[in-house]
Order: sequence, then structure tokens, then C-alpha cells
Amino acid sequence: MSTVNAWAQLEPKGKLQPYSYELSSVTAEEVEIAIENCGLCHTDLAVLNGDFGLPFPLVAGHEITGRIVALGEVAKTKGLTIGQTVGVGWNKESCGHCDPCLEGDAHLCVNLKATVLGYHGGFANRIKAHWLWVIPVPEGISAADAGPLFCAGITVFYPLLEYGVQATDKVGVIGVGGLGHLAVQFAHAWGAEVTAFSSTPAKFEEAKKLGADHVVSSRNSDEWASLKGHFDLIIVTVGVTLEWDKIISMLSPRGRLHFVGIPYEAIPVTVLSLLIPQAVVSASPAGSRSAFDKMLRFAARHNIRAMVEHFPMSRINDAIAHLESGKANYRVVLDVDF
Repeated sequence: MSTVNAWAQLEPKGKLQPYSYELSSVTAEEVEIAIENCGLCHTDLAVLNGDFGLPFPLVAGHEITGRIVALGEVAKTKGLTIGQTVGVGWNKESCGHCDPCLEGDAHLCVNLKATVLGYHGGFANRIKAHWLWVIPVPEGISAADAGPLFCAGITVFYPLLEYGVQATDKVGVIGVGGLGHLAVQFAHAWGAEVTAFSSTPAKFEEAKKLGADHVVSSRNSDEWASLKGHFDLIIVTVGVTLEWDKIISMLSPRGRLHFVGIPYEAIPVTVLSLLIPQAVVSASPAGSRSAFDKMLRFAARHNIRAMVEHFPMSRINDAIAHLESGKANYRVVLDVDF
């Protein structure tokens, strides 16, 4: 048993407050991590806003990096070592015996345990997770800045890997924010022709520096006319309502409209708009365990980084207000300072 120091929400809509709880000793397959940094994600805001209906006290945070401090007897045999720098994302445990797990899709496990859904997460100085979801941070990646890769990074990388995107493909990225700025970098390094869609003209030049070959306004759909039938893949990284019929018309034959952002309003789709070009609409949650390793190696090789702002964890309420205001420069990372 060890005492954990954390920042918790104790009541609906309440400010986060210092909070302590006991963490049980690791079981055979568990790993205990001393948290050093934790990203602050919009999904954490949704958790804190009550969208998931979780009980209190609530410790959010699922973009975790830190060092291993304890290993269970089985976990010791899985290539992990005390003191190793690792990360944990949205998932903390999968069963290993359901069909998705046995097929290599443990992120789709029917018994999946999410890091912050019913469990205390990364706004703390300690956490435990199953060894499978404790992911080594490779050389060439700054662990202090790596937290967002364990959520935003894998979320936008996975579609490129899962759907066999080729270097000759044309990829559209809708939104150049916390997810989109990484999607542009990954798709560019993949070799694809990348078009970024942004509602913020001030980001146009920055999107090009990140690797976009073209930048188009996401507000002015008149600019989309020349892109009809153009894209093999369009990745939607935003949660707003857009002109979906016009966006679908920009898909090439066998093209795919893929959601990693979460619009909460229904998306009107007519069968005919998909049938003629044999197009697909899909979505995905993060990615498989093997995809994490490939994403991190790819990021290290191509120098892909999340653009982050750091706050000490003791200023977590300021960091939340900063993110909610829309002023964050892409991603926010909290530095543990208990």
C-alpha cells in the first residue's frame, strides 16, 4: 500500500482540490508508475463536466508519463524494468481472452478498463496499470512532452495504419487543433498529400509549417468546390457540426470519412452519397497496443512532437480554465509538483 497525492473533483462542477487515497500493492500483472507529467485533454474536461456520469471523488487524467517503481511477478517478465520511462493512455487494462484481445485489438476489449472511467487517473503522483498498457517511451522523444501522444497522437495515427493509407494518397485533416496539428504532421511524414481545413486564418501558415501542402477554410464551403472527389481519407478532428454532405462529396471513389473528434449532433448521411463512390464513414477509439509502439517509433524517427504548454499540477485549475477558454496552444501538460 502507498499513499497517493492527487487533485480531485469532489462535487459536480467543482474546482479540483488536493486529495489523498491509498493505492494497493501491485498484483502479478500490474505495474506501478510514479507520475511525472500528465496531459490535460478535452475528454478530461468532459469527464469533469459530468458527461460520463462518474462518481465522486473524481481524479481525471489519461495522458500519463512517468517511471516504473514497482512490478508484479508476471509484469517483471514482460520487458519492463524499475526506473524505466513509460506512458499510459486511455486504457489501463484489457482481459486478454475475448475475441478482440485474441485478435490483437485489445483496445476493443469487451471487458476494457479505461484509465479514468471508474478509476483514479493521472492527476496524481502514482497510478497502477496492467503491463500490456504500460508503454515504453523510446529514445528521441521527450517524456515531459510525450503525454499527448498517448491520446491525441495514437488517435490520429491509428487510421493511417489501420486503413492502409499510402504515400500516394490525398488526406484531408479537418481542424488544426490539439488532434489536428498532430494529424497533419503524421500524414505529411507518411508521404501523403495533406490538405488542412481550419476555421482560423491565423493558423494557415502554421499548418503549412507542420506539413500541410494546402490549407482551406473550414468555414467557407465555397472553397471546397474544386476538391470534389479529391480525398482518399478525410480525418475529422473537431467536435462541431459541419456541412457533412459537401464533405462527403470531397471523397474519391472508395474514400473514407473518419471521425476521431466527437460531434455530439447526429450526422446526416444519405445512402446514395456513399453508394455511388462506394465511400465509407467510420470512427475509431485510440488504437491497438502494437499501434502505440509503431506510432512512438514513427514519431521519434520523423521528429513529430505535440506542441505543448506546461503548467505545474498545483495550478491545475488555472490550466483547466486556460484550455476551456480556447487559449491553449494546442496541448496542455501538467508537471507533477507534490
